[in-house]
Amino acid sequence: MGYSLVSQRLAREAITITKRLTRQQSRELTREQLLRSAAELFAEQGVNGTSVEQIVERAGYTRGAFYGNFKGKHELVLALLEQRTRHELEEVQAMSRRAGSYDEMIEHLRSWHVERDRNLAGWLALRTELWLYGLRDSPELLPVLADLERRSRTALAQGLEQGFAARGVTTPAPVELLALIVHALDDGLSIQRVLSPAGSSTDTVVDVVELLMRSWTALAGTGPAQPSDTQPSENLEKNP
Repeated sequence: MGYSLVSQRLAREAITITKRLTRQQSRELTREQLLRSAAELFAEQGVNGTSVEQIVERAGYTRGAFYGNFKGKHELVLALLEQRTRHELEEVQAMSRRAGSYDEMIEHLRSWHVERDRNLAGWLALRTELWLYGLRDSPELLPVLADLERRSRTALAQGLEQGFAARGVTTPAPVELLALIVHALDDGLSIQRVLSPAGSSTDTVVDVVELLMRSWTALAGTGPAQPSDTQPSENLEKNP
């Protein structure tokens, strides 16, 4: 009886809160719930394996609510890509603002990876599905995907520049290239983490970044390469 009364009270409070929402707030809430349901289903059974009916059923809405927010599944995929990228960028930028030093930034990054690891398989499955959808079915999405990736690398590049500045050295190569390397390693190590969790840990990505930073810092301090190091083919021709 007590549980029933509590449930009724919570239901009445939920209805009251819903009534207080403005039309715009209600629309935003509906849109958010549709995106969340779509993300879950895409990760579970793929973009092409998911129908609009399944999305609205899981979200608890009607087809009318769906088409009141999106022209179709294609537009929803675009919105989901933008939302996920923006959310990740905001998290990284927030870490940068909170960090008073590069070492603090590394610690914040470790905590971020621990949090992401709790749903790493689902995150990776969703990201892969969205990429496959662009590659297989919607080539016009590829420039959008490329732009989102560029924005992620830009955030990484800013973090790397902070690290080199803290060490008092200049980057040994264009920072955009170094950010691309870190971004690609993060992707690859995430896959390995999901496939072989016993062979890695939540600290693996950050440990690799720190190793690269130490190597790159040492390389930055050695100065320009000598001619003999930059022209191995000529040396081989002279000394067969």
